[in-house]
Amino acid sequence: MNAWLPKNLNAGLLAIAALGLGAGLALNLAGLSGPATVLWAAGVMPVLAALLVEIVRSLAKGEVGLDIVAALSMSAALLVGETLAAAVVAVMYSGGTFLESFAEGRARREMSDLLSRVPRTATRYSNGALEEVSLNAIAPGDLLLIRQGDVASVDGTVESDRAVLDQSALTGESMPVRLDRGQDVMSGSTNAGDAFDLRATRRAAESTYAGIVRLVEAAQASKAPMARLADRWSLIFLAVTIALSAAAWWTTGDPIRAVAVLVVATPCPLILAVPVALVAGMSRAARFGVLIKGAKPLEALARIRTLILDKTGTLTEGRPQLVSIQTLGDMTEDEVLYFAAALDQASKHPIAQAVVAAARQHDAILPVPENVVEMPGQGVSGTIGGRKVVVGGARFVASQIGLADTDSAVVAAGSVVVSLAVDGRIMGHLVMADALREGTAGLLAGLRRLGVARILLATGDRRAVAEAVTDGLGLDAVRAELTPDQKVLLVLTERKNGPVMMVGDGVNDAPALAAADIGVAMGARGAAASAEAADVVLLVDSLDRLLSGIEVARQSRRIALESVAVGIGLSVAGMIAAALGYLTPVQGAILQEVIDVAVILNALRALRIVPRQAAQSAEGL
Repeated sequence: MNAWLPKNLNAGLLAIAALGLGAGLALNLAGLSGPATVLWAAGVMPVLAALLVEIVRSLAKGEVGLDIVAALSMSAALLVGETLAAAVVAVMYSGGTFLESFAEGRARREMSDLLSRVPRTATRYSNGALEEVSLNAIAPGDLLLIRQGDVASVDGTVESDRAVLDQSALTGESMPVRLDRGQDVMSGSTNAGDAFDLRATRRAAESTYAGIVRLVEAAQASKAPMARLADRWSLIFLAVTIALSAAAWWTTGDPIRAVAVLVVATPCPLILAVPVALVAGMSRAARFGVLIKGAKPLEALARIRTLILDKTGTLTEGRPQLVSIQTLGDMTEDEVLYFAAALDQASKHPIAQAVVAAARQHDAILPVPENVVEMPGQGVSGTIGGRKVVVGGARFVASQIGLADTDSAVVAAGSVVVSLAVDGRIMGHLVMADALREGTAGLLAGLRRLGVARILLATGDRRAVAEAVTDGLGLDAVRAELTPDQKVLLVLTERKNGPVMMVGDGVNDAPALAAADIGVAMGARGAAASAEAADVVLLVDSLDRLLSGIEVARQSRRIALESVAVGIGLSVAGMIAAALGYLTPVQGAILQEVIDVAVILNALRALRIVPRQAAQSAEGL
C-alpha cells in the first residue's frame, strides 16, 4: 500500500478517483457515455501514476509486493476499454490505503497514547519561586511541583505528605495509587489528586518514561517474521494470479475475464491482516503493562515452550522483608517491631529500611530516635522514649549490652536475623528474607496451562538458598551458583526443547537475556527500561504480567493466521469465479473491497483481547 505517501496526498488521490467515478456515472446515466469514459480514465490516472512510483521504489529496495496486481488490473482495464472497472478499482485501492491507515492507527492506539503523553516542560522550585523549565534542564535533586492532572516528567520521590497517582497508562491498573512521603514515583504517572512536590532522582532521559518511549518507537518500526513470510507468500499469490488470468484469457479468448481475475486479486489480505493483527497485539499487551519491543518478539512470545527464571528480583521481591518475629522477653511481637523500627529510622541500610517499612505496614506511628550511634554494617544504638535500644546483628547487640553471645533465632537458608535489646535485655529477633513473590505458585500453574512445558530457576546464589526459596513450586530444575556465562550455556542447552524465554532484571542477566529467544526484563525503572538485551519489559514489577503477555501474543498470532486463511480463500474463490465468467470486472472490484474490509475488521479483533487473568480481576472488582 502507499505507506510512503503523505496522508493528505492519499486523501487527494481518493478524492480525485471518487470524483471521477461519481461524475462519470452521472454523465453515463444522462446518456453521455463518451465524456463519462474520459472522466473515469481521468480519475484512474493519478492513482495509477502514484502506484507505479511506489512499485519502482519497492523494487529498488528488493521488495516485490501485490501492488503490482493493482497496477496490472487498472492498466489492463483501461487497455480493453473497461474504464468503469478501472475507476472502481482506483477508488477501492485508494480507499484501501485509508482503511489500512485507519486500522493501523487503531491498532497502535495504546502505544500512541504512551507517546502522546510525553510532557514537554516541568515546574521547578527556584530561589523561592516557580519556573517552567525544559525536561533537559532537570537534574537529580531538583524539587518539582506536580499539579493536579500533570504527568510526572522524571522519576523521583514524594516530598509532600501524600500523592495520589494514576498509573493506568503505564501499568494497566485502573485504580489510582496513594503514595506517602519518600515513596518512589514513576515518570509518566498522572497526578490524580492534589498538587504535590516531587524530588527528582534521575534526569528525564534516564527516567522510566523516556525508556518506555524509546521501546515504543522501536516497536513501531519493527517487522515480524510472519509479516516477512506474508511477503514471500505474496509472491506465490502474485504468480497464481497472473497464471490464472492468462489461462482464462487463453482458454476463452476473452480479455475481460483476465481483467476480472486481476481485479478480484487487488489488493490482498496477506499485506493487510498480518501487520494489523500483530501491531494490535503489541498495543493490547501494552494496555496490560507488557511492553513488547516489536512484532518479532510478539510472534516469538506466542511460541514459548521453556521458561528460565532468575531468582533475586524476579522469582523473589529482590529486597529483604519481615518473615517472622521471635519474642524472648515480656514484649509482644508488635512492641518488638515498634522499637526496632523506631531506631532503624536512623539507618539507610536496606535491612533497616525493610524493618521500618514492615512497621509502617502495621500503621505504627514511630517516634524520632535520639542519641543515635551507627556501626555501618553491624547495627544501631540509641534512645527511644527514654529507653536504651540496640538493633542489629546478634553479635553486635550482644557486645553492646555486655553479653558474650546471645541466642539467635533458627532460620532457613537465605534469611537474616535482626536482634533487639531494650534496656540491656534481649527482647526478640526479627527474621528477614528475600521472600518469594506472592502468587508465584498460581503463576507457574497458569504458565503451564498456556503450554510452557519446562520451567527452570537459574541463579548465582547458593544451592541451599535456591532450594529453600523454590520448595514446593514444582520446578523442572534448579540451577544454582551459576556465572553469567553458565546462564547463557543453560539457555542455549534448553533451546533444543523449543523456544526459550529468560526472565531477569535486564542488567545483570543481559547475556542470558540476549541468548534467549525472548528476554524479559522485570520492571521499567530508569536505564533498565531501555536495556538492549530485553525483548519484553514488564512495566509493573509483577511477574504475573507474563500470563497476560503470552495470552495476548498467542491470540494475536491466531487472529492474523485466521485473517490470512479466510481472506486468501475468499480471494481465490472470487478469482476462479471471475475466470469462469461469473463475475464482471466491476463486480470483482466490489467483492475484493468487501473481502479487504472483512479481513481488516477481523484483524482489529486483537484490540479486544482480554487475558484470562485480567478478566478474573475485573470480575472481582
